[in-house]
Amino acid sequence: MFKFAITPVACATAILCNAALAQTADNNSALPVNQAVAVLPEVVVTAEKMSAPLTVESDPKAPRQPVPAHDGADYLKTIPGFSVIRKAGTDGDPVLRGMAGSRLNILVDGQQILGGCGARMDPPTAYVFPETFDRITVLKGPQTVLYGPGNSAGTVLFERAVPRFTGNEVRADASATVASFGRKDGVAQAMYGNPNLYLRAGASRSEADDYLDGDGERVHSRYERWNTEAAIGITPDRNTVLELSAARSDGEAAYADRSMDGVKFERENIGFKFEKRNISPLVYKLEANIFRNYIDHVMDNYSLRTAGAMRMVSNPDRKTTGGRIAATLRPSAADQLVLGADIQENTHTLRTSMNQMAMPYQDKARTEDAEFRNAGIFGELTHQFQNDDRLIAGLRADRWHAKDSRAMVAMQANPTAGATRDETLESGFARFERDLKTMPLTLYAGLGHSERFPDYWEAISKESATSLSAFHTRPEKTDQLDIGAIYQSQKLHVSLSAFYGKVDDFILTQSNVAKGMRNVVIARNIDATTWGGELGVEYALSTRWKLDGSLSYVRGTNDSDDTPLAQIPPLETRFGLNYDDGTWSFGSLLRVVAKQDRFDLNKGNIVGQDLGSTPGFAVFSLNGGWKPRKEVLLSAGIDNLFDRTYAEHLSRSGAMVAGYTQTDRINEPGRTIWVKAQFALD
Repeated sequence: MFKFAITPVACATAILCNAALAQTADNNSALPVNQAVAVLPEVVVTAEKMSAPLTVESDPKAPRQPVPAHDGADYLKTIPGFSVIRKAGTDGDPVLRGMAGSRLNILVDGQQILGGCGARMDPPTAYVFPETFDRITVLKGPQTVLYGPGNSAGTVLFERAVPRFTGNEVRADASATVASFGRKDGVAQAMYGNPNLYLRAGASRSEADDYLDGDGERVHSRYERWNTEAAIGITPDRNTVLELSAARSDGEAAYADRSMDGVKFERENIGFKFEKRNISPLVYKLEANIFRNYIDHVMDNYSLRTAGAMRMVSNPDRKTTGGRIAATLRPSAADQLVLGADIQENTHTLRTSMNQMAMPYQDKARTEDAEFRNAGIFGELTHQFQNDDRLIAGLRADRWHAKDSRAMVAMQANPTAGATRDETLESGFARFERDLKTMPLTLYAGLGHSERFPDYWEAISKESATSLSAFHTRPEKTDQLDIGAIYQSQKLHVSLSAFYGKVDDFILTQSNVAKGMRNVVIARNIDATTWGGELGVEYALSTRWKLDGSLSYVRGTNDSDDTPLAQIPPLETRFGLNYDDGTWSFGSLLRVVAKQDRFDLNKGNIVGQDLGSTPGFAVFSLNGGWKPRKEVLLSAGIDNLFDRTYAEHLSRSGAMVAGYTQTDRINEPGRTIWVKAQFALD
């Protein structure tokens, strides 16, 4: 194992850095079974290009600028179309094309992780440690039915490759990052394997102090996170794998947007997966997995900040179990059909203390407040025409069950106590793709329909406009058209995607709603329209110099209230100039964000509501790298070179925290200097 002088090193689990990921014939983004190759990539400055229609693949092991926090949301914000609703230094909520929460499916090695916090301290990406994965795949829009229900905005897959060995081998890789504001990250990974067996084990750790904004003001934002994982896999032949995996993680995080901090984010995971390929001429692949994820979350108002007169604690937890089985069939040379089913069940409980010194929360029994169950069946067909045209289409049906177990709401009797709901929801899509023969251009157009059941934060932790309970909020129904083009020549790559969506019964949340002597947050159904898209360009000036850029834009309207749709990010562009000769590299990034004056005060989603208009801003960053060997990469950078003071439009409002300056929004970090070292051993 490696040791570094620049930071303490922790161990982490995954396979060798930059594993070679070949494109398979599957249409389900399955990872291949290639051996890993110990070649470290250059710094990613602007963004990954779209690899296929509505598909973006990313290497999470590559160093990036700006340097992301050690969680999934901060990583995703480097991909065009994504934004993050900021709360402080970590655990932001990812937003794709203006859509947040359960509109964006997040799968971790095929598993769902659902957070416990009723105030969204811990979205699913809070339990994702990106560098321990081999590939991150983003599927934009409701253009697949393979990965669970409700993906009206899209799907994100955090995936690990299945390793293959020809003899007894040991593989390892590690990285260490140090940065301004006490940032220290360590990731190390090791694996032993032979043709019949592999063992994988390790951990990661990340910590940071409060950061300073461009005005030198401290932001309540420090955090500390660690993660451990292990797996054993049996590979009796090159077409078969059985894997048993386990993971555990925990941490703490200070928040600048609320009166409490997260002091425990304990996750326990166990999973089993099976895959068999090349079974017969008809049955190409059979895959199955089962999993259990348990989240135990604690928040309080005294551990990470100056304690008030009363020490308050909230301790929610959530257990999610589920599984999936799918068969990939090839009924003809031109057709591939994926048929399958998945199930998921989760239970949420809560215990609190308004006076921890006198009545410790640990002495109280947990009280269940909600349970959800879903069973889905799906089918997705890919048909290849003889003239390089393709048709991809899918259908999905989901049977939902939910129970409201709350006896009380706001110290009053819950009007839906013990109530249950059972709904059958349907989703589907069809997409046509054409590869032109006269030029390296792919054109596509797809129409998708998605029906999304209200999640915990909409049905349980909110009230309705007319009741203490929002349990009977109607499901959300999205119809969306996606069109685009991908051009790829030797020097030029251009990708363009655009969408237009109509949403019936869009679930809007609205804060500061007066109910007697109380101001509450409610959930209600409206109709909405959204449209926008993304543009990415990459041009090779020479074998060493490259220009790239991206643009993303989304616009939304609340058709029911005749107002702008809330929580929509502004127009954003990125420009990069990069040099790489194989040993030395250099990169620059100019990020320009327009003002946003389309807002709807106090309305939004389960994470945040609009606070008002925001001015535009520009941030310039630089990085450089040295690769003395293919297995070693040393990189460094300066983010926000000119120390600008700015806040994102999608940001939570600043809370009053003793010893800190309160701001309207959470300001972003000022000038940040970072250094990263990566090593791979094959």
